[in-house]
Amino acid sequence: MRKKETVYVVSDSVGETADLMVKAVSSQFTGQDIEIKHFSYVENKQDINNVITVAKYSDAIIAYTIVLPGLKEYLDVRAADEKILTVDLMLPLIDAFTQKFNSEPHGQPGQMRKLDENYYKRVEAIEFAVKYDDGQEVRGLRLADIVLIGVSRTSKTPLSMYLANKKFKVANVPLIPEIPPPQELFSIPRSKCVGLMITPEKLNDIRRERLKNLGLTSSANYASLDRILQELHSAESIMRKIGCPIIDVSNKAIEETADIILAMFNKRGSFV
Repeated sequence: MRKKETVYVVSDSVGETADLMVKAVSSQFTGQDIEIKHFSYVENKQDINNVITVAKYSDAIIAYTIVLPGLKEYLDVRAADEKILTVDLMLPLIDAFTQKFNSEPHGQPGQMRKLDENYYKRVEAIEFAVKYDDGQEVRGLRLADIVLIGVSRTSKTPLSMYLANKKFKVANVPLIPEIPPPQELFSIPRSKCVGLMITPEKLNDIRRERLKNLGLTSSANYASLDRILQELHSAESIMRKIGCPIIDVSNKAIEETADIILAMFNKRGSFV
């Protein structure tokens, strides 16, 4: 019967990186019975001593991703004293980076998880923006970091997605004269609401081009100047009632409008 071999995956963080690397290598030795055990969040010499004790008892390999210099050196010394085979999984790449970039690593554990958290927050914000786009599910207004309101074709959706990529949860609501705005707009903190306005002439041009792209006649009521003036007047009245800041997006790129909104937010931690 083939002896079961043990590899201890040791890390001063979760140890996901080391675990994946060890599993990848283990898969190349299909004829060998290999058991992978974990020691995560190793943070002091006593933790290292515990690893050394069990690794020596089971004649195991220690594969580690420890970036704290003191702990790494202590593990290396203790393992050498006990004749335990150890592998620093990050050392070759850290040495290459150090040489190439002419700078030293931070030596801070958990940096990969911080990157992952940023990624997942961004994904969550994008999913939120899609779910609560164009006034869908008004409960999203209460959950949002930012609520954009305005008439059709004031860039609410692309602006929502742009801000979502910066990890803000954004909902947007179209303002239509014939449809009363959701009451939730008047009950959420006005600090999270932003009104988007545009000149009638600019909106007229945008809507005419939109109809053209759809293969429709530009004489439709949607693009008529009278209708646009009615919509803008109604929208501004609602924005004033809410008391939210209003941004003229007529000649602004999405990025420029987003920067204005974020500047409002960063000024006092709110939009007003």
